[in-house]
Amino acid sequence: MKVYLASKSPRRQELMKFIFKEFEVYPSLFDEDKLIKGQMAPFQYVMELAKKKACEVMNRLNDECIIISSDTIVCCDDDIFGKPRGKEHAFNMLKRLENRKHEVYTGVCLINTKDERIINFYEKTYVYFDHMTDIEIEEYLHTGEYKDKAGAYGIQGFASKFVKKIEGCYFNVMGFPVNKIYSNLKENNMI
Repeated sequence: MKVYLASKSPRRQELMKFIFKEFEVYPSLFDEDKLIKGQMAPFQYVMELAKKKACEVMNRLNDECIIISSDTIVCCDDDIFGKPRGKEHAFNMLKRLENRKHEVYTGVCLINTKDERIINFYEKTYVYFDHMTDIEIEEYLHTGEYKDKAGAYGIQGFASKFVKKIEGCYFNVMGFPVNKIYSNLKENNMI
């Protein structure tokens, strides 16, 4: 059976290779702005996003296949941080995360179109940021790495120097909790 990753994220594609040797990238066209942040708990919000994305892909495919979708958010003081709208927005996000703990949630949806099974779950990781000066934040933003990343940072890149520690899955912070996805695929006989 074919396997589709409903994401154009290079990080997710890289991590997907740890589970499947062969898969196709089939990005979702679901408009994330259709789901309003704050109307549900962060874990529910991110699970619903992943599910909507996977279902959108399923509706365009006429294939017996496995579809894997995920979406990641950063949460600080119950505020959901998605991708920044620009450099100033990214600066304000990082300033809020500075010298404190926050949560990273990744919602995942697995669909087996053959038997129409939909498996939806999430992973949560705590990330502790160190103190950052405004100059350090500006220097980081100058790298451009913040673009297209929840919370305006990628743990695997230049922002790693600000991460004191994490509690939970490292790959979850990258947006693709490899072990939890693999375990769920096995449990549900999709692999």
